[in-house]
Amino acid sequence: MTNVSHSIRAAEITPYEVYQGRRRFLATALGAGASLLLPPTQAAALKLNASRNAAFSTGEQPNSYEDITEYNNFYEFGTDKSAPSRRAHALRTTPWSVTIAGAADVTGTFTLEDILRPHPLEERVYRLRCVEAWSMVIPWVGFPLADLLSRFKPTSRAKYVEFRTLHDPAQMPGQRYPVLEWPYVEGLRIDEAMHPLTLMAVGLYGKVLPNQNGAPLRLVVPWKYGFKSIKSITQIRFTEREPKTAWNLALPQEYGFYANVNPDVDHPRWSQKRERRIGAGLFAQRRPTLMFNGYAEQVAVLYRGMDLTRLY
Repeated sequence: MTNVSHSIRAAEITPYEVYQGRRRFLATALGAGASLLLPPTQAAALKLNASRNAAFSTGEQPNSYEDITEYNNFYEFGTDKSAPSRRAHALRTTPWSVTIAGAADVTGTFTLEDILRPHPLEERVYRLRCVEAWSMVIPWVGFPLADLLSRFKPTSRAKYVEFRTLHDPAQMPGQRYPVLEWPYVEGLRIDEAMHPLTLMAVGLYGKVLPNQNGAPLRLVVPWKYGFKSIKSITQIRFTEREPKTAWNLALPQEYGFYANVNPDVDHPRWSQKRERRIGAGLFAQRRPTLMFNGYAEQVAVLYRGMDLTRLY
C-alpha cells in the first residue's frame, strides 16, 4: 500500500484479468467482497467466513436477527427506531471507498477491497448499550480496528482517531433535516481505538452487515454508548486534537466525548442506572446497568486517574 493523493479505482491501475481474479478471490475467501457485486437485499443474506472468538464474547444469549435489524438508531434515515430498516435499502454500498488522512505515514483513498483484504474475520458476541436505556446482545463479524489502523502507520502526533459517515442526502433522507450537523462524526482516543475490544464490523449473525446496521463498514466499541459506534464509514483521520463529534456538538451538556457506559452518571433527562433488553417483552424487569457495559476488567485501566463524572 502506497501513499495516494486522490481516489483511484483499483480497476484503473490493475490489469483487468488480475482485477477480476481478485474480486473472485474476495467473494470466495472473504465473503464480504461478494457484497460488492450484489444489491443490498441480496448482499445482506451472504454468509461470511468467520471464526468465533470466545475470548472476547459474552456468554449471554444474543438478540434475534429481527431485533437487531429492525430496531436501530441511524438518524441519517430518520429518528424513528424503525426508519432505518424501512429506508436504508436505498443506500448504495458499491462502489465504496475509505479515505485515510491526517497524522499517518500512509494516507489516501482506498477501495473497500483494499480495506478488507488482509484481515481474517471473526465473530464476537458483544453487549450494545444505548443512551436511551435499552440494550441488545449482538454477534458481530469483523476484525480488530487496531489491525487496520496499524497498516497506515500513525505518527507520534496521532493522539485521536476521527471517523466520518457518508454524507449523501439523496441516499440518506434524514440528512435533509438539521437534526445533527452532517456528516456524522465520531472519535476515539488512540489508545481506545487500538484496544483489542474495538472492532471494525462488516457483518452480524454470520451474514454481511445490513444497510440499516451500518453497511458496509462500521465501528463497534462495546464499553461505550451506541452512538460512538459510527456507521457507514467513509473517512478515518488521525488527529492531534480531540475531534468535535456530532452529538457533543449538538448537545454538549448531554453527550460527552468519552460516552463510557456509567450507571453513576445520569443523562440530564433520564437515569442510566437500569436498562431494558430489547426483545424481552414490555413487562420484563429492567436490569442494572454495568460499569463500562460489563467490560470494566478489560478497559478500566484506560481511564485510571480520570474523573468520569466530569469526563462523561
